[in-house]
Amino acid sequence: MEQRDHVAIIALNRPDVHNAMDDALRGELVDIIDWVSRDDSIRAMVLTGRGRSFCAGGDISAMKERLDAPAGQVAINGWQRQRRTHGAITQLHGLTKPTIAAVNGAAAGLGCDMALCCDFIIASDRAKFAMSYVLRGLIPDGGGLYFLPRRVGLARAKELIFSGRRVEAPEALQIGMIDAISSGESLLDDAVEMADRMTAGSSVAVALSKSILDQSFELPMDQLFALGRQAQAI
Repeated sequence: MEQRDHVAIIALNRPDVHNAMDDALRGELVDIIDWVSRDDSIRAMVLTGRGRSFCAGGDISAMKERLDAPAGQVAINGWQRQRRTHGAITQLHGLTKPTIAAVNGAAAGLGCDMALCCDFIIASDRAKFAMSYVLRGLIPDGGGLYFLPRRVGLARAKELIFSGRRVEAPEALQIGMIDAISSGESLLDDAVEMADRMTAGSSVAVALSKSILDQSFELPMDQLFALGRQAQAI
């Protein structure tokens, strides 16, 4: 982890396997997010990847090990893995501080889901996104079914999920999947600059606004007004 003033930069660090997510990396990410949430000197978080990729998704070799477990253990292994994954995604999405995914390369499967669960996505001009689950006979299980339609609309989300096709940065920007494109050399600097803009005001007001906005698609207007009144009184 690196900290620039009030911005934490978290880098997934398994570049030899394109930052594929295994249990160890997932646990480290959860611990760091928890630390960021409790450190008052940090007002925003940038998530990126080391090397040429953001995150290639789940670690296939680790998945194969779970499938080689004794009879009766395979299903519980998968269930436990999904629970851990869902916990990490929920924790990242629920962070009260602004989160920015700085996507430096490929973001596939779970990697794409992790980017989508952040508040903002800034991508390098060589970044690529893919909801590639169906190509392995799987459904998006890392939050893509929830986050992607909120980004690009229902029909476009279906097209991207059903096809599993690759989306390069210019198209991703055009369809609203990401918020900005940067050159690879200035990606982190641009992400930190974005974080600075998103933390110019009160951190409490930002946290409360984020919490209410994240519920806005599920709640009727009168309940959102009620939440707003409660928040304004704090």
